[in-house]
Amino acid sequence: MGFTLPNNPAGYVAITVPIVMFLWIPAVLYLFSRFPARKAVIISFLAAWLFLPQAELVLPGIPDYDKISATCYGILLATFIFDVGRFRTFKFSWLDIPMAIWCFCPFISSMTNDLGPYDGFAAFLDQTMVWGVPYFLGRIYFNTLEGLRQLAMGIFIGGLVYVPLCLIEVRASPQLHKIVYGDFPHSFAQMIRDGGYRPNVFMETGLMVSAFMMAATLIGMWFWQSGAVKQIWNIPMPWLVTALVLTFALLKSYGAYSLLIVGVGTLFIAKQFRTAFPIFVIVAGIVVYLYINAGTETYSSDQFIDYLSGIFPPERIQSYEFRLNNEEILVDHARERFIFGWAGWSRSRVVLDEFGTTTVQDSLWVIALGQYGIVGLISCFASMLSPILAIIVNRYPASLWLNRKVAAAAALSVIITLYMVDCILNAMINPIYILACGGIATLALRPRELDRSSRRILQRGRWQTEEAESTVS
Repeated sequence: MGFTLPNNPAGYVAITVPIVMFLWIPAVLYLFSRFPARKAVIISFLAAWLFLPQAELVLPGIPDYDKISATCYGILLATFIFDVGRFRTFKFSWLDIPMAIWCFCPFISSMTNDLGPYDGFAAFLDQTMVWGVPYFLGRIYFNTLEGLRQLAMGIFIGGLVYVPLCLIEVRASPQLHKIVYGDFPHSFAQMIRDGGYRPNVFMETGLMVSAFMMAATLIGMWFWQSGAVKQIWNIPMPWLVTALVLTFALLKSYGAYSLLIVGVGTLFIAKQFRTAFPIFVIVAGIVVYLYINAGTETYSSDQFIDYLSGIFPPERIQSYEFRLNNEEILVDHARERFIFGWAGWSRSRVVLDEFGTTTVQDSLWVIALGQYGIVGLISCFASMLSPILAIIVNRYPASLWLNRKVAAAAALSVIITLYMVDCILNAMINPIYILACGGIATLALRPRELDRSSRRILQRGRWQTEEAESTVS
C-alpha cells in the first residue's frame, strides 16, 4: 500500500511524498501550538492546497488520505486539543440543510442502488470529509467579518507566493511537482497552450492554478479599491496587484479570464450603483442552465455551439463541443435514476464502444446529477449559493461592500459565486471556497444589529464598532 497520483497511478512517486503527507498532521498540530487557532487554520489549508503533492493513499472503509483529508484530520484533532470550546459555537440552522443533504446523499444513493450500507457509509464519510468538514470549520472559525478578512488576506498572500512559481513554469514548463514529488499530476499535453505553457505548480491541473490566481487577483483589486489594505511587506497595494494581474495574464486560461472580468464587473457595479444585481443574475443563470440541461429533454447543444463559433477559437470550440456531447449522453443516462442517481464505481458513466471507452465527466454538475441524482445536484449548488444570497439580503447589501470591514466578505461572496459558475464547466473541488462559504453562512444567520444612523455611518466608511468575536474557551 502506497501513495499514488490520481491521474497517473502507475507513475513513480518520490520519497518526499509519504514524508510530507504523513508529517502534515503533526505539522498542523504544531501550527495550532504556535499561532492563534484561526490563523493556524488559514495557514494549514492554504499551505496544503498550494504545496502538498497531488497524491492519495487509498484506505478501505475511510476517506482516501490526501492533502484535503490530511488537513481536515489535523485541524479537527488540533481543535479538540487546543480549542475544544470552539465546537460549542456551532448551532445547526436552515442554511446548513443543503450541505447536510449533500453530504448524506452518497449513502442514500448507495442504498437505492443495492450497494449496501458499508459502501454507503464509506461514500458518506468521503463526501463529508471533502465538503462537510471544511464547511463546518468555516462555520466555527470564520464567523465574523474580521475572520473572513483574515481568510481573504491569506488567499491574496497565497497568490503572491505563487507568482514566482507560476513565472518559472511559464518559462521552463510545469516541472516543480515532478522535481519535488517525482511525477506529473496530470497530462503534460494539457499544459501546452498557445505556443507556451500553462503553469501547474503543485495543483492537479493548470485550470486550478488559474482559478486560484483569479481569486487572489480579485481580492487584491477589491482590497485596493476599498482601502481595506494599504500595503503588505511595506510594498504598496498597487504594485502587488499589478504583479498578480500580469502573472494572471500569462496563465493561458480563457475561462479564468472570463470569470475575472465578470467578478470585476460585479464589484464595479456594486461600487458605482450600490447593487448586487449581477449576483442575482448569475445565480438565476445557473438555475436556468441546470433546469434546461438536467430537468428537460428539449435542450440540444448544436445551436449553442454555432453561437460560440463566432466568438472563440476553433480549438476551444472543439473541446467544448466534445464536452457538451458527453454531457448529453451522461444526462440521458442519469435520467434513468433521476432522484438519487447511480452512486459510485463509475456507474454514472456510459460505455461508448466495444473497447470499453467511457464518457468523460468534466463538470461537477454532471457528476452530482449522475452519482446522486437531482437531489444531490440541487443540494450541492444550494449549499454554496444559499449563504451568498442570504448574506446579501439579510446582512450586508452591496451598498456596504466598499466599507473596509465588509470588503473581504463581499469579495469572497463574489468569488464563491464565480466558483459555482466554474462548476458548470469543470469539477475542481477547492476546500478554500467551501471554508469561506461556511463563514459567510454564519454571518448571514446573525440578526441585523445596526440601526439606520449606524448603517449610514457604515456606508461612509467610518463605522468604528468592531464585530464581537464568538466566545470560545
